[in-house]
Amino acid sequence: MTKIKLSLFIITITTLFASSNLSGQITSKEVDVLVGNAIEKFHVAGAAVAIVKDGKVIHKKGYGVKSIDTKSLIDEHTNFEIASNSKAFTTAALSILVDEGKLSWDDHVKKYIPEFKMYNDYVTENFTIEDLLCHRSGLGLGAGDLMMFPDGTDFTIKDVIKSFQYFAPVSGFRTQFNYDNQLYLVAGEVIARVSGMSWEAFIQKRIMEPLQMQNSFSSISQVKDINLMASPHSSESGSIKKISLYGAMVNGAAGGIVSNVDDMSKWMLVQLNKGKYGSGLDKQLFTKERQNEMWTIHTVDQINPNPRYNQHFNGYGLGWNLSDMKGNLSVSHTGGLPGMLSIVTMIPDLNLGIVILTNTENGGSGVFSSVSQTIIDSYLGLNDFGWVDKYAAYFKSQKESGDDVTKKVWETASKAKNTTIKNEDLIGLYEDKWFGKIEVFLKGNQLWFKSYRSPKLNGPMSFYKANTFAIKWDYKDMNCDAFAMFNLDENGKAQSIKMKGISPNIDFSFDFQDLNLQRIKN
Repeated sequence: MTKIKLSLFIITITTLFASSNLSGQITSKEVDVLVGNAIEKFHVAGAAVAIVKDGKVIHKKGYGVKSIDTKSLIDEHTNFEIASNSKAFTTAALSILVDEGKLSWDDHVKKYIPEFKMYNDYVTENFTIEDLLCHRSGLGLGAGDLMMFPDGTDFTIKDVIKSFQYFAPVSGFRTQFNYDNQLYLVAGEVIARVSGMSWEAFIQKRIMEPLQMQNSFSSISQVKDINLMASPHSSESGSIKKISLYGAMVNGAAGGIVSNVDDMSKWMLVQLNKGKYGSGLDKQLFTKERQNEMWTIHTVDQINPNPRYNQHFNGYGLGWNLSDMKGNLSVSHTGGLPGMLSIVTMIPDLNLGIVILTNTENGGSGVFSSVSQTIIDSYLGLNDFGWVDKYAAYFKSQKESGDDVTKKVWETASKAKNTTIKNEDLIGLYEDKWFGKIEVFLKGNQLWFKSYRSPKLNGPMSFYKANTFAIKWDYKDMNCDAFAMFNLDENGKAQSIKMKGISPNIDFSFDFQDLNLQRIKN
């Protein structure tokens, strides 16, 4: 969710600096100080950190509180929603099925899901299982994510499968990296149809149980006592506020897992042990061949041309981001849901793994980025770069510039509040082929927008300029207010609506720009 902006920041800031050697690797006490400083600087309620090295867990600890209301402390067993770090579990599940001869990476998706349909016939017929996993479909960044953001929508896996035909591609098939969540949901459905059990049941039975991830769950709906989890928080308003947990998804293949740093340590160890686990590494979750496939770049992305890490390659494998740092392979992924932000990073050449789970938006990504990079730097023999302060300054700048944009929008809307509007030309039902119906109507004297299939997307519409209105959603867990631009006929009557986010800091999953809302009969 913040990967793109953070990557650009790293490129910018590290290009200016060279490296020098540290006297030694970071200690647990130094990690405590580092995390405490990061939590304070980024205004985060809490976090949990685990480090594995040379086959052993050398650090696992909780910091801060699960909830600012209860003040209950986080420990290594506290569960968080790990969001997109679930994707690697999906590719591991498919790897197990490949090892068992039940499918091949090169199998066409239509072999298992005949109703699967993309934006043209060639792509539909040639789309493979592998293509579902490496973000090279030709679709735009986050295409279709409004079916799952905010949560509480009524979209089903059938809706997801048939939605892709309605999106216009932004690049050629298999030519460009554009992060995609919805195709991972399709991958989860492939697992269900091939294995005969749901994605959630497969992950629980075939991965979590063998690895003894006893306190982890493949779905938030399986958690028996939500009060034992870390609660998500938002600092968007300037002070930390507790918000609601993100609800169950269509399936969890893109981001549904709930886990903790104790269990995630076991997950990193099986990855670093090339699929082997158990006291004598005598058991195999997936083969070394499958791991090589997951850890091979399938979609090339922009490299980070700086002297600090001397990077030569960067791209996406199957459920993992892959790059090099000072000649060492880096395998990582981030995850983000409202108020829940996480990172898993492994340096296999150093037999090193780090997992950081946080429970506050937006500062959580600052915590996991600065802390993980500082720990990695210590093992690479690099100088203390002051990542916490650098990220804090960057985040502050980004928030202030975004807030300045949105402030000006609402100031303009406030000044225009007495503009005479012919509401009767705008009110009515509109429909998008993949998102369904929305309604523009009068609520008292206020023009209002509501989505029929995504109930949290409703709120007042304020005139902005020309044919454009600004919508302030009732949903406040994330910064996602939007513009609605009406297209009028020769008589001034609205025929369609296009939309886009207001803030430059809006999460890419609010893909309002992909909507094409056409007026339908009342």
